[in-house]
Amino acid sequence: MKLRALSLVILLACLTRGVSFATATNSLQPLPEHSFSAKIITQLIERFHYKKTRLDNEQSEEILEQYLISLDPNRSFFTQEDIDSFGRYATTLDDALARGDLEPAFSIFIIYKQRRMERAKFALDHLKLSFNFDKNETYRFDRSEAPWAHDQEALDEIWRKRVKNDVLALLLTNKTEKESRTILSKRYERMITRSNQFKPEDAYEIFINAYLSTIGPHTGYFSPRSSENFNINMSLSLEGIGAALQTVDEHTVVQRIITGGPADLDGQLKAKDKIVGVAQGHDGEFEDIVGWRIDDVVSLIRGPKDSVVRLQVLHKEKGINGPSNIITIVRDKVKLEEQQAKKKIMEIPSGTIKKRIGVITIPTFYIDFQAHSRGEEDYRSTTRDTRRLVDELMEEKVDGIIIDLRNNGGGALSEAVSLTGLFIKDGPVVQIRNNDGKTESNNDTDPGIVYTGPLAVLVNRFSASASEIFAGAIQDYGRGTVVGEPTYGKGTVQSVIDLNRYTRSNDVTLGRLKLTVAQFFRVNGDSTQHRGIIPDIVFPTAEDNSNHGERALKNALAWGSIKASDYKPFKRPIATIDEIKARHEQRISSDSGFKYLLAQAEVRRSTSDKKEVSLLRKDRKLERESMETEQNELLNRFRLSRGMKSVQKISLIDNEDDDNEADEGIFEEIKMIEVRETASILVDLIAKRAERFTQQGDRKTLNKL
Repeated sequence: MKLRALSLVILLACLTRGVSFATATNSLQPLPEHSFSAKIITQLIERFHYKKTRLDNEQSEEILEQYLISLDPNRSFFTQEDIDSFGRYATTLDDALARGDLEPAFSIFIIYKQRRMERAKFALDHLKLSFNFDKNETYRFDRSEAPWAHDQEALDEIWRKRVKNDVLALLLTNKTEKESRTILSKRYERMITRSNQFKPEDAYEIFINAYLSTIGPHTGYFSPRSSENFNINMSLSLEGIGAALQTVDEHTVVQRIITGGPADLDGQLKAKDKIVGVAQGHDGEFEDIVGWRIDDVVSLIRGPKDSVVRLQVLHKEKGINGPSNIITIVRDKVKLEEQQAKKKIMEIPSGTIKKRIGVITIPTFYIDFQAHSRGEEDYRSTTRDTRRLVDELMEEKVDGIIIDLRNNGGGALSEAVSLTGLFIKDGPVVQIRNNDGKTESNNDTDPGIVYTGPLAVLVNRFSASASEIFAGAIQDYGRGTVVGEPTYGKGTVQSVIDLNRYTRSNDVTLGRLKLTVAQFFRVNGDSTQHRGIIPDIVFPTAEDNSNHGERALKNALAWGSIKASDYKPFKRPIATIDEIKARHEQRISSDSGFKYLLAQAEVRRSTSDKKEVSLLRKDRKLERESMETEQNELLNRFRLSRGMKSVQKISLIDNEDDDNEADEGIFEEIKMIEVRETASILVDLIAKRAERFTQQGDRKTLNKL
């Protein structure tokens, strides 16, 4: 997607004349470069963003609201009195932004800094007092939808309970009261230190991203330091654990797991898990990282290849009261070979015989652009690797093929198009509407079909972007059956712009802007945005769509539709999907694997609904023990169903001395539950198709479309 840079250069020429940038200081005042880049960003958004938004009073109110949420998402620092005082900016932030006036944003940030330090000092003072854990009271840990504290007295009460809960949480991990107070003293002192270290860049980045979030969830600003980390993530070159992290309410939260990285291969760390402690080596002491800057956390977790880092993790499904898990990871580079497509063959019973089903797992849509541009014949790509695997599977005489796209977050659009071309004759694969309203089609131009046999595509709620384009095209053409969970629903295209291209100064680096410039549409005219791809057979493990993916993101682009492409769906003489669904439902009703997955999904649902915990020590201890026992029983039932030995204690508790050898292979076995069921669905489809062809007396095309 090319922006009309020339016209913008002309538009912004007046801004670049005579601009001089001052040397950065630690004073919390906006710098000239901040004002300059703010004006550039607002004009880039108005001119090139897909939504074509303009700053006005309504958006100004939303910017203020989002800025306050960004600073204080859990409503733990500001009082209602503060919020009322900020109301004077509600209808003026739009005008201030347009002229590069950041004084209102910085004024709010200075008060935020002050409130953080006040709260930290309160916590330190309160930590010196005694705590009564026999008193029946509760602590609301999730205040994101609670009213703001009316005044300082009300905020003091919230923090009294917060400190008490922090102490209790550590006591329940077998820490002594003295150890707990020491850890928390360091945590609150670090909060003061971090507040004193705030720089103008921090205030500017938070504010400008608050503004951009009112436009869309995939539009954002990268400061010079954030841009450096962005480059590292895109190149996947830095040695570490292979996870993208973010800060949410003083906690370090896993944003996503990078395919092919050490964390992905280990399988224990998941998206939305909280990392609360980091230790170096097998026996290093844990650092409590609650309240740390995200870049400091990243620096602590990164390290040289083959070195060991240990993470103390609160898994999302365990909630604030759940036991923590100690995860040991050997640092390494993200290995390209781990990202490439892989195959395996499964044997699935079908009457008195077994059908051979090939499974091709595609973690991401990749292509070695440099090797391709150099004209190398053996360059790596998703399509080339998958074609080779399909050829091998056909030589091994498989009866059907599954394309596993679970957790595939996308990648190269060209690969989604060419991969689709392996399974269809030719024709359009995806439509793209640009920010100027024009629509173009990306087509498969190769008339050949590599594989004509039975095909299924397995997706989940983390399948996004290019994965959705491929799955949607296979579904629209009627070329295969899509099974699993509704996908993520990311149907937009982003472009990253280096803001330095709009200045003649070499004194500073302005950072980058990522903005949405186009939208994807399926060949049937439906958008992949927001709704995602709805499988032909939806697994019962699918969670509430409203709480996940694009549907859960504020200001996400809505679903829409355009005119369908001119394409020719395949005509498949197979059983109705209702017949196959009925067999699927009957089968999983007694399947131990799906029983385990459903039980885990129910735990996640109940945990996510919980917003407060008891401060009674005995109740909290019983609750933790109950959760521990429940998890142990669930996993042991699954182990026994798979011929594995049961364990006395699972590795989901805060104990580094547990014997984790019994867990070897269990994560891979859990991954295969849905794959096996998809293979069974495909076998049912094959059987029904054979039955239909037999009835029609046409066996010649039995193994073709």
